[in-house]
Amino acid sequence: MDARTRMLELIRTRKPGHALEQPFYTDPDFYKLDLELIWYRDWLFIGHDCELPKPGSFFTVQIGDYPVVIVRDREGKIQAFHNSCRHRGSRVCTTAKGTQARLVCPYHQWTYDLDGKLLFARQMADDFDPSSYSLKPVACEATGGYIFICLADQPADFAPFRAMMAPYFNPHRLTEAKVAFETTTVEKGNWKLVWENNRECYHCASNHPELCKTFPEAPNVTGVNDVESDPEMIAHWAKCEAAGLPSHFRISPDGQYRATRTPLLRDSVSYTMNGKAAVKRNLSDQVNADRIGSLMLYHYPTTWNHVLIDHAVTFRVLPLGPEETMLTTKWLVHKDAVEGVDYDPHELAHVWMETNEQDRRIVEENAFGIRSPSYEPGPYSELHEGGTIQFVQWYADFLEPRLAGDGKTRLKNVA
Repeated sequence: MDARTRMLELIRTRKPGHALEQPFYTDPDFYKLDLELIWYRDWLFIGHDCELPKPGSFFTVQIGDYPVVIVRDREGKIQAFHNSCRHRGSRVCTTAKGTQARLVCPYHQWTYDLDGKLLFARQMADDFDPSSYSLKPVACEATGGYIFICLADQPADFAPFRAMMAPYFNPHRLTEAKVAFETTTVEKGNWKLVWENNRECYHCASNHPELCKTFPEAPNVTGVNDVESDPEMIAHWAKCEAAGLPSHFRISPDGQYRATRTPLLRDSVSYTMNGKAAVKRNLSDQVNADRIGSLMLYHYPTTWNHVLIDHAVTFRVLPLGPEETMLTTKWLVHKDAVEGVDYDPHELAHVWMETNEQDRRIVEENAFGIRSPSYEPGPYSELHEGGTIQFVQWYADFLEPRLAGDGKTRLKNVA
């Protein structure tokens, strides 16, 4: 039985409300199918507009086998290209980020403009046509300060996500923010284990003492069940929306992305050890409401986010292998906030730095145990792990029609 048939059979026979079978977390062929059917076909969060402050600013990223460069062109538009020279295939941009007037391949100096057009290829034949050798484009969209790319030849419509996300994020003006701090953690576990751990706080009390000072452990904060029946949540939405901040829980029909605004514990306004703001200057000059909590966004398979009154914390998930995942965390502050005056980077990042390291250990222990020949999928807690149940159900529902080859997505009740 080939891997595709085996994966489809395991999805169709899986127990709802249970973890996945071992191959989903360990098998190299299952990992390749994840890349082919999800990572190479869907919209992926990749970075922020503010990381490309001027024409020629670029950063690079690796998605499975695909190196990609994202650049701001001379007209100010953000574009993405396959980071592979049209001459011999060498990477054109070899650093993580930078600024260049042109994109020059270091191998033979083929030179591309910021819109991907080939400008110069030295000592080629007289009939060589440079217009036929532009960098290959990658679909790229930006909204609310976030950049998404899609490697597919025919990307899914981005408009529904933009329509949902923009009203929530535009007041925070993340397009004008700046990255104050950034870390990357490599977790030795499958990307789905990283997501499953993130989607519940069943483990928080015993593992995240710093986070639990401000972040609610209530299941309806991380999950999707009973969100709209919680009086505290409803009151928080009403207060924030009266201040012009969209806040109600919204989820896409297929469960791939959702947004909501949730309160923090007690009088906390930020993820710090004392609950006070980590930055003296608010993230956005137009958001001054008291105790707005955290605007949370989830978009499978690449990102979860927390936007607070004083800063934003964004997380990007990228698979490195069947049992290795890269998590990049960025802390965004007002563009004019001054380090050492308005904020201390250590205080700003402390809670999530500790939490990320704790989660790395959790994921790696989870992965270690799943490798055991005795492993079998156990039941999730319906009370505490509703978010994890929803993620695994999304994954199964998303893959099944693609594995079957019918080209249609069969939807189930995601709420």
